[in-house]
Amino acid sequence: MTAHFSSPHENVLQLGLREGMKVGDFGAGSGHYARAAAAVVGHGGKVYAIDVQEDVLKHLKLNTHAHHQNIVNTIWGDIEKLGGTHLRDQSLDAVMLANTFFQVEHRAGLLEEIRRVLKPGGKLMVVDWAGSYGGMGPVPEQIISEHDAEDFFIGGGFHKMKSFRAGPHHYGILFTAP
Repeated sequence: MTAHFSSPHENVLQLGLREGMKVGDFGAGSGHYARAAAAVVGHGGKVYAIDVQEDVLKHLKLNTHAHHQNIVNTIWGDIEKLGGTHLRDQSLDAVMLANTFFQVEHRAGLLEEIRRVLKPGGKLMVVDWAGSYGGMGPVPEQIISEHDAEDFFIGGGFHKMKSFRAGPHHYGILFTAP
């Protein structure tokens, strides 16, 4: 992991997870956040790593330490549509949306799905690129500013708890579900 990227372990600590919690990693990709959360929630907890790319999930499972294999569940699903994650209503204590929001096409569907699966008062952590860094990260047109991300989730009924620096090129925002 290079210094250019956000630190999943440090950022996950912002969520205040505890042993036994259930967490969704929406748009899990390589699974750095899912594995970081698994280390915190332990064997009494569950981390659901959800991605629309099946091959990515296979790699994620292969690269997950044997110790965390039973904690991290991979789900081939669509985070951008209601019911798309295949998770039960109000089943999660927290949702992580890391380096994913800028790629979301159907934001309304994403919002509905996060609201559906989070318990009331559950936490949502959004970590995304603060800018386009000359070929590292998304192209400038894809960047969603911290302000716009904040407005979007607050507009969707979430309450902002705090912002945090999620690495040299990333912002982080922590929300609670209505």
